[in-house]
Amino acid sequence: MPENMPEKGAAVQKDMETYAITPYMPGGLVDPATLRKIADVAEKYNVKIIKMNSEHRIGFYGIKEQDIDNIYADLGMEPGGLSGKIVRATKFCIGNTSCKKAYQNTIELGLKIDEKFFKIQTPNKVKISLSGCPNSCGESSVRDIGLIGAKNGWKLLVGGTCGLEVKKGKLLAKNLSDEEVIEIMGKIIDYYKEKNIEKRLGSFIDQIGFNEFKKLVE
Repeated sequence: MPENMPEKGAAVQKDMETYAITPYMPGGLVDPATLRKIADVAEKYNVKIIKMNSEHRIGFYGIKEQDIDNIYADLGMEPGGLSGKIVRATKFCIGNTSCKKAYQNTIELGLKIDEKFFKIQTPNKVKISLSGCPNSCGESSVRDIGLIGAKNGWKLLVGGTCGLEVKKGKLLAKNLSDEEVIEIMGKIIDYYKEKNIEKRLGSFIDQIGFNEFKKLVE
């Protein structure tokens, strides 16, 4: 029976024959040349469905196993939809680069976060999201680590989730600069790895107590 291939970001589909893959496109950012290449590759390999997924990336569905490596090679991209106990690719809205409501530059910081933390091994999966304003288009309030832009800097929330259980993250710090965000995120991930308790970050924080966690990472 076909199985998922986490190292290739390939998930078996309903027909138990084909796979879904998500090429790595940091933040879902693409240029016209990349879009043309995606279209050409999709036609070449007869991709059944091409869809923007919930993480702002383009998913290919209905892929034959023997085509997976060739598709990545033709695209010139690595797997992006990686699963397992790692820091997942960072999600972010367009931010103040374009949106008139946004206070902060989600693209600039989001790409820095993705470059620094993506694929780091952790006790359980970690999802990170950035939103340029309190409207939270990046769904930052329900991520393991969420950032929300404000006039005076970033608000950093921890412990949110939107799976079978929906839980809003708790405010850990506010008025943060980009550099302070990176520093605190590093402390959170390092401490999480050090304790190595195989729970989602929110459950881990609940176990040790939010106030205690806050003292340890500040």
